[in-house]
Amino acid sequence: MASATYTLPITGMTCASCAGRVERALMKVPGVDSAAVNLAAEQVRIEAQDADLAGLVQAVEKAGYGVPTQSTELLIEGMTCASCVGRVERALRKVSGVSSASVNLASERARVEVMGVVDPEVLVQAVEAAGYKAQPADDSPPTADRTETRLRRERWAVIAALLLAAPLVLPMFGDLFGQHWMLPAWAQFLLATPVQFILGARFYVAGWKAVRAGAGNMDLLVAIGTSAGYGLSLYQWWAAEAGQMPHLYFEASAVVIALVLLGKYLESRAKRQTSAAIRALEALRPDRAVRVVDGREEEVAIAALQLNDLVTVKPGERFPVDGEVVEGESQADEALISGESLPVAKAQGDRVTGGAINGEGRLLVRTTALGGETVLARIIRLVEDAQAAKAPIQKLVDKVSQVFVPAVLVIALLTLAGWLLAGASAEVALLNAVSVLVIACPCALGLATPAAIMAGTGVAAQHGILIKDAEALEVAHAVTAVAFDKTGTLTSGKPRIVHLHAVEGDEAELLREAGALQRGSEHPLARAVLDRCEEAGLTVGDVERSQSLTGRGIAGDLEGRSLALGNRRLLDDNGLQPAGLADKAQAWEAEGRTLSWLIETAPQTRVLGLFAFGDSLKEGAAEAVAALNARHVRSHLITGDNRGSARVVAEALHIDSVHAEVLPADKAAVVAQLKKGGAVVAMVGDGINDAPALAAADVGIAMGGGTDVAMHAAGITLMRGDPRLVPAALEISRRTYRKIQQNLFWAFIYNLVGIPLAAFGFLSPVVAGAAMALSSVSVVSNALLLKRWKPEE
Repeated sequence: MASATYTLPITGMTCASCAGRVERALMKVPGVDSAAVNLAAEQVRIEAQDADLAGLVQAVEKAGYGVPTQSTELLIEGMTCASCVGRVERALRKVSGVSSASVNLASERARVEVMGVVDPEVLVQAVEAAGYKAQPADDSPPTADRTETRLRRERWAVIAALLLAAPLVLPMFGDLFGQHWMLPAWAQFLLATPVQFILGARFYVAGWKAVRAGAGNMDLLVAIGTSAGYGLSLYQWWAAEAGQMPHLYFEASAVVIALVLLGKYLESRAKRQTSAAIRALEALRPDRAVRVVDGREEEVAIAALQLNDLVTVKPGERFPVDGEVVEGESQADEALISGESLPVAKAQGDRVTGGAINGEGRLLVRTTALGGETVLARIIRLVEDAQAAKAPIQKLVDKVSQVFVPAVLVIALLTLAGWLLAGASAEVALLNAVSVLVIACPCALGLATPAAIMAGTGVAAQHGILIKDAEALEVAHAVTAVAFDKTGTLTSGKPRIVHLHAVEGDEAELLREAGALQRGSEHPLARAVLDRCEEAGLTVGDVERSQSLTGRGIAGDLEGRSLALGNRRLLDDNGLQPAGLADKAQAWEAEGRTLSWLIETAPQTRVLGLFAFGDSLKEGAAEAVAALNARHVRSHLITGDNRGSARVVAEALHIDSVHAEVLPADKAAVVAQLKKGGAVVAMVGDGINDAPALAAADVGIAMGGGTDVAMHAAGITLMRGDPRLVPAALEISRRTYRKIQQNLFWAFIYNLVGIPLAAFGFLSPVVAGAAMALSSVSVVSNALLLKRWKPEE
């Protein structure tokens, strides 16, 4: 067996013993003959026979070192079916350093993971050697421009083919009404030849490249089938006696090519709609910005901006960058970015997102992120990653596509031989074999999964649900249990007054006095008191001699009285007893509430009232859990908070089970325990301490506004912190998976039913061509029905 050489870059090596450890680890991999580490170059050279690159990388990582990888995207032209996808992937994987390659037929992109540095030109050459055109995605013109140019070219080809084929097929309809409009043989020849060899040249070129690469594709089937019909017509014409009108099949070959071209054009148009979400997001990026320098405004290109530059945004304009409002008040329409339908108020200190639309006020914004680091760029990258990825169910299609074209060619030959052995004429046998070649449609198989994934992830992104990979999309439909973090996920993470009681019964006066003590404080509990005063429309006065009581609370004089607000130690220091509030205090503490006592210390000493603070439930939390319950999905609460506060939240939301006082490191263990019980688990969280649990779950869902660590660990990210997006994410997953199943079903049925019908002579080549064109269009059109999806209100 021939030996292959692999060169892998290694990170983390510091000395000769590190090099020895890497070499010993690699020599344990089956098939490795030798491994030599170059410590200075930080790489290892491996001689191996039939070794798996992924296995080599795994061995290095198990030894405690890293193999740096990078991702490259290529645009591929000329693919027509699932077998083309397989051939491109195999060609890319043969390139030294490539660990994986995934090709998406619907988006016509290849995502290639390479070890170390691989020249993109080497990848391009590998694709071209397989018979296709390729270029790095970064060097290509905008997707919309490229697609429009190709659609325009395909449209003219279709029009020309239909115009030339029409005179050939119209006489067939005339015969139905007793009219004989059959054109002479020379006229049919002149009309069919340009369709066959000029407009149909793409099938010959692509088919020949496939043969040269030792494979087959849809183009090869069309080229062989139509050439057989065209050649049979030439033979019949040549063999006919003088003055006799031969039975020609020029119309069959011409109409098949015209119909296939029409089908490919309609398919391209439909595929364009599957990437509409990406184009809509890309369109949000402004090209120019108005920068403010020393009080002067100047219009510059976005690329000219730097961090901390000041830009001005007028009403109705899009924010050119991510930034922080320095001056002005307005509202921002973030619908296309976060899915939030209502405008969001913006004032000094608030964050704004590039691509959102400014409302009625002029804003001065300080730039905080540029280029690929903006929220919009990251959203586009996430959606593109998801659309480029392959769902696990696609593995079945890949296996079928490898043998599809050879199997169809064998069936066509058997059809030809079978009809001849049955005593049919060579003409009939050949036409039935042509029908088999034409009806077979690997296109529908290749488009079934990626078209649905592109449509599903695209519409999800428009509603604020970012699905990072196709596997998360496929698994989410089967979720049977959802585990929620509490703080920041189901609750706002901001305390508010949950209960209050005034000893003398005047709660408004109790609030006013507490608000006066807390005025000017930035403490979260103080903010909760002031917010409640504002909601109640109370005017808060000024206190004199305000002072902080370390470890106890705050004190001050108000209208000739000395007041203090704080914890239980305040009562003990002043010799006070809870009196009639003891039962309430005990009950509220059992709920996990934080208590604050308002007391008067002069002219008399007495308890005025009691406040209980708690985290407020997020809007939509109850509806989210109710929607999960309606789908028979069990809900769990996993939190580090005390059992009292966890129980209150669970009871308010009707959550099925509670796991309280769980340490951050143990959250993943709780998820693992749920999975061990047979549940398919989705974990929903927003913090760094949720990241292990998000990674441990079958599907991780990160709430918008959470940390980057949580978003990185999760398969799905919700762009806004609305719990109602959780059941919506599961629903779009369910619908997308159903579309994948429907598409694969119809793609297989087309071939399982159509090929035998053609083989037994029940389909003419023209009908077979129409069915083939229809199959691809119907699969993509079915996927596009997902674009009508909206989250339930």
